[in-house]
Amino acid sequence: MQNKILKFDGGAAIVSAASVVGKYEYEGPLGDCFDLHDSTDKFGMKTWEKAESEMQRLAFNTALAKVSASEREVDALFAGDLLNQCVGSSYGLLDFDIPYFGLYGACSTAAEGLMLSAMMTSAGYFSTCAAVTSSHYCSAERQYRTPLEYGAQRSPTAQWTVTGAGAFMVRREGTIRIADALPGIVVEKGINDASNMGAAMAPAAVDTILRYFRYGDHRPEEFDLIVTGDLGWEGGSILCDLLLAEGLDIRSRYNDCGMMIYDREGQDMHGGGSGCGCSAVVLASHLCPRLERGDLRQILFIGTGAMMSPASIQQGESIPAVAHLLRICHNADSNDEKGVR
Repeated sequence: MQNKILKFDGGAAIVSAASVVGKYEYEGPLGDCFDLHDSTDKFGMKTWEKAESEMQRLAFNTALAKVSASEREVDALFAGDLLNQCVGSSYGLLDFDIPYFGLYGACSTAAEGLMLSAMMTSAGYFSTCAAVTSSHYCSAERQYRTPLEYGAQRSPTAQWTVTGAGAFMVRREGTIRIADALPGIVVEKGINDASNMGAAMAPAAVDTILRYFRYGDHRPEEFDLIVTGDLGWEGGSILCDLLLAEGLDIRSRYNDCGMMIYDREGQDMHGGGSGCGCSAVVLASHLCPRLERGDLRQILFIGTGAMMSPASIQQGESIPAVAHLLRICHNADSNDEKGVR
């Protein structure tokens, strides 16, 4: 069962996607793509944690508005974030009268939420689901490392937690089809450096990608883009090297959300972007519109998450990771067997 690829033959599609980001994300290469931004990163709130919750509320409301839907039309919310007990999501979505499923997949939460939404809609249990997630640089630093006021020096391999929230509406029919998925397996290779999460997550991405191509019907050259979220420059390089050692070369079509969201030279974000919000906002703002227009015919989207906690880091434990994979297609091509096989 660990190699079973989930086929969403009943239909699963992203019909709406919204993104909300902070100052540095808006100043990056994808700045014009995002729906909403706030140069203060506070979003009118008094604390960073409340600001993160407000981002989720704004993103979900924007996703609803894009399809002229009300909360009464949404059967389930799948949401999560990096904060302890996922309070960013539970408080941010508190006012919506919708069944709520809390998730913790770290940076893989967007992929996890979309996978579960696709499973539920394709099987006919729900007609409309929403997947929502977020991260905030300041709240994550306070929880996992040190408060900003401490002024700790960052390691060259450290990634910058994206201040952003992404929300997706999933129904059975739509232009951006979630064709199939492969759930990730937790992988741990002895990395215990919280400032090098790319190295901790790369082996999990390798495991999922190898299983997908070994046991599935597709080859790397069929995809316009194979994108992870988010290994950053360090982890992305490790991923490509490890896959090459296994005889699989994806370098010509590979990218990473943590590499795409910031200007490496102009913004100096060290290892690139990370956090639940990173892959969520890149997918919602940049990749989904390209899929809808048909600029991208077919992509593999692999959400990678470092499954650590403040306690495990303080105790020096190594960092387990997981990587969930989705094959996402422009609908006209996903219904054409010649186009996807």
